[in-house]
Amino acid sequence: MKVVALLLALVGSAAAFAPAPQGRSSATVINAVEDMAGSTAPFKAFDPLDLATLGSESTLAWFRAAELKHSRVAMLATTGYIVQASGVHFPGMLSSEVSFESLSIMKPLDAWASVPEGGKSQIVVLIGISEIISECIGTHYTKGGELPTIIFPPIDFSKVEPDTLKLKRSRELNNGRLAMIAIISFCAAANIPGSVPILAGSPMF
Repeated sequence: MKVVALLLALVGSAAAFAPAPQGRSSATVINAVEDMAGSTAPFKAFDPLDLATLGSESTLAWFRAAELKHSRVAMLATTGYIVQASGVHFPGMLSSEVSFESLSIMKPLDAWASVPEGGKSQIVVLIGISEIISECIGTHYTKGGELPTIIFPPIDFSKVEPDTLKLKRSRELNNGRLAMIAIISFCAAANIPGSVPILAGSPMF
């Protein structure tokens, strides 16, 4: 419960700094979205709920930063799930009572529940520190600055050509979008039998 409360507090803090909504024309929004990295075939400028019209350019930048962060977390989560479900895990003990091997045979939510509270707190604090650092470096992205970069390990993209960088960012976003679908499907399949028919019967779930 403490972890949940802390996460809710972090979300509330982020929402407090979110840009205030300001309406924009659909034509302006479509042009802005089409020019952004990640707007690729076959769903170029895909925004069926018109979320991009909810505010200003700053709001759109905030949405994009949120998508980028969620994409990176989802790619890590998907990779971690596949590796662990394949039987690969760290050797030794996570704590005096919990081994990595015992966690590797549990469902994701059960494995998280088995992590000691101290370990959960360390994970949440590390995420919080990374979030604060990414939000405080240079000019904020809602004010025309660069989108959040990877904190660890630090990667310098300053020498990459703009067109190449846009292509790589589009690939990152598209892979991240797929990863978000994948990890939520994995969790659903592991905890709700039959919810993802294509994964039914797999020993990984």
